[in-house]
Amino acid sequence: MSTPQMIRRVLTPLATLTLLAAASQPVRAQFDAPAKKNYVTYTAEAQTVPAGRRAVLQLRFQLVPGFHVNSHTPKSDTLIPTALTLQPAAGVKAAEPAYPPGQPFSFSFAPTEKVDVYANSFTVKLPVVATAGEHTVDGTLKYQACDNASCYPPRTIPVKILFTAK
Repeated sequence: MSTPQMIRRVLTPLATLTLLAAASQPVRAQFDAPAKKNYVTYTAEAQTVPAGRRAVLQLRFQLVPGFHVNSHTPKSDTLIPTALTLQPAAGVKAAEPAYPPGQPFSFSFAPTEKVDVYANSFTVKLPVVATAGEHTVDGTLKYQACDNASCYPPRTIPVKILFTAK
């Protein structure tokens, strides 16, 4: 037997084993990591308030159809309340946000137990006093979304509040 035949005889089974091993491994395509699903959206709306006087900004949040979020006071220690956190902004003094009352909701597996939720949309009112000019206040909204069967891990979305004080 010649040297090339011997090499083929040894390498052919090794190549076959390598191909079989590779074929048994799952194919992994490179994709971007899936984005976490947000169940609440916020779009900044330009608002105008009087400069130097107390005013109230309206922050409107929209929910994905089929989902609701716990209210700011969900009536259970095991549920995470919806909460707006703001960063300090030059020329703006913000008071505590005023949350709307929740709507009573019960799951089919516990019809007598009611929790407070926001469904469809909700508006948080933010009292502010601001110096004259254009302002941006950054913050986050933390919430826990649920559907009719279960609740999901808490999420946080960015909130950018834009307004002008005149």
